[in-house]
Amino acid sequence: MSANPLLPSLSVVIPVYNEQDWIERSVGALLASAEAANWPIEVVVVDDGSTDATPSRLDELRERHGITVLSQANGGRFEARSAGIAKSSGEWIALLDSRVILDEPTLTFLRDQLVDHPERAVWNGHINVASEHNPYAGFMAGLVKVPWRKYCANPRLMSYGIEEFDVYPKGTTFFCAPRALLEGSVTAFASLFDDIRFASDDTRMLRWIAERERIWLAPELSATYNGRDSFKKFSQQAYFRGTTYVDSYIASPGPARNALFGALAVGVLGLVFAAKKPKTTLAAGVLGAVAAGEVVKKCGATGPEARAVTKLLPVFAGGFGAGVLRGLAMAVRTRLRRR
Repeated sequence: MSANPLLPSLSVVIPVYNEQDWIERSVGALLASAEAANWPIEVVVVDDGSTDATPSRLDELRERHGITVLSQANGGRFEARSAGIAKSSGEWIALLDSRVILDEPTLTFLRDQLVDHPERAVWNGHINVASEHNPYAGFMAGLVKVPWRKYCANPRLMSYGIEEFDVYPKGTTFFCAPRALLEGSVTAFASLFDDIRFASDDTRMLRWIAERERIWLAPELSATYNGRDSFKKFSQQAYFRGTTYVDSYIASPGPARNALFGALAVGVLGLVFAAKKPKTTLAAGVLGAVAAGEVVKKCGATGPEARAVTKLLPVFAGGFGAGVLRGLAMAVRTRLRRR
């Protein structure tokens, strides 16, 4: 850890599950960024029950770089992160996903911000998505630029609090906060679901933090996310995200919950209309997908991202909608059981 008394000590917690092809790249980029910043850091990787070659990759990284590796039975990202936070020792903790590659100058920027502007204590990474040759990742990257257009259309140094929480980028793909805040968010965490593997592990934590500290954004705090790259994985992710969206927003009034209710209403009406006029419904769906591609482009999406939204929106809508229904059913079952 850092010997400079003015430089905060930083621990980076990385949960990993079956990422044999990415974990070495992620850790390597992290360490390169730390070296460029002249900032000694602690790296804690938590293997969440991987069944591929990830454990052997982690053994090699531990031997080569001296990182800390924890192993546990598969319990989901929240449990893995909680274990990593408990094991870490830094004053600040960064959460980093295993498919995220930090840009080399990133930790230099973060170091300077924490030293020169200690009031800027909480940071959400500026995530670029490797989407040029991956339409599945490009779809997700393009879609979020609509609700987060206030930043995405004009990335700059800025911050937001709980009042603006729904309309700015958020996530724990790459996120940094003081230890006390992260530990508090973990302790306060509560899900609508009994099975925490389906919980909204990031949105609920970040909402708790945003009630206490403003969250800062800047394009200089940058990293690249490498998304899922097959139709099957994309469909599974859409289904999963529909479920976690319920846990994220159904109990929190605001634009995101309103959008959920609106989408459910449109979906029901669409099914009714499709039963009566299938050809007209299909044509309307095609036009809607084309229009969606234009909208996301105006909100800051790249050309490949906009094209991906146009092509994949119907598939995503079906999977996401099914996931929402699953999430609502799970929430109702849990509520009845807890009474």
